[in-house]
Amino acid sequence: MHKSYGSTTALDGLNLIVQAGQITGLLGPNGAGKTTALEICAGLHRPDSGSVAVLGNDPWRASAQQRARTGVMLQSGGIWSGASALQAVSHIARFYRNSIDPAELLARVRLEKIGSTPFRRMSGGEQQRVKLACAIVGRPELAILDEPSSGLDPGTRREIWDLILQLRNSGTSVVLSTHSLEEAELLADWVAIIDNGQCVASGTTADLTSDPDSQTLHFRAAPNLARAALLRALPTGFELTEDAPGHYRLAGAEISPTIMASVTAWCAEQGVLASELTISRRNLEQVFHEATRSTPQVSP
Repeated sequence: MHKSYGSTTALDGLNLIVQAGQITGLLGPNGAGKTTALEICAGLHRPDSGSVAVLGNDPWRASAQQRARTGVMLQSGGIWSGASALQAVSHIARFYRNSIDPAELLARVRLEKIGSTPFRRMSGGEQQRVKLACAIVGRPELAILDEPSSGLDPGTRREIWDLILQLRNSGTSVVLSTHSLEEAELLADWVAIIDNGQCVASGTTADLTSDPDSQTLHFRAAPNLARAALLRALPTGFELTEDAPGHYRLAGAEISPTIMASVTAWCAEQGVLASELTISRRNLEQVFHEATRSTPQVSP
């Protein structure tokens, strides 16, 4: 898909496939094009060029029956400012034949106690939960969720995560835009990183972080080891640094059991005990940084 707003290019050939029955997490810096892509998939905008199919249909031309198969939660808009939570969710529920009971759903998102408080007077977290409830009350086949946990406290955020996992486990496909790397790692079956309107990396978290060359061996030993001598006892391609007195970091190639044994054996030959050997691996934050060349906006 391609999409521009005046001189601003929002999508520059975005190519993305979302698998049914999975949670697909969309990561990217602010302005990367995530929200534009979701709004096009929701049928709110048309791409300037390219094509998009949601559940087999063009969302811009979809019939009411086809649109009813998709639940949408956008960052802003969609809820009457004077409606209570029960009024808002009940109103949306009436458009569906087999909706979830609104009162039951509000209890699941911890909104049953806010009574007649109008939407405009709710906290940001309460508003997020109302919008999420409206998106899923119709039991959609596909849920498009734009930053569903934004503004929530840690406890409520985890409850929302559990609800999203329950959606996936019940057969609903979920597209989840988020700035939280933790959220993407915990929830997403597939992660797509978007930058400058393009998909710059995609895969499972395990796939994206599986580069063996990014492994690092950390260990403790006596300060000021003869690092050059230790490196000569290992295959080429490694770098050894002493980050603090007695704290060493070996990186540059795959850390195999043989490498770990070689490090401990060399230290033993020097009359030194190597201890606290641990291996750290590439994480999603590193992948994000490498793919976008920017610092991720991680939710608190």
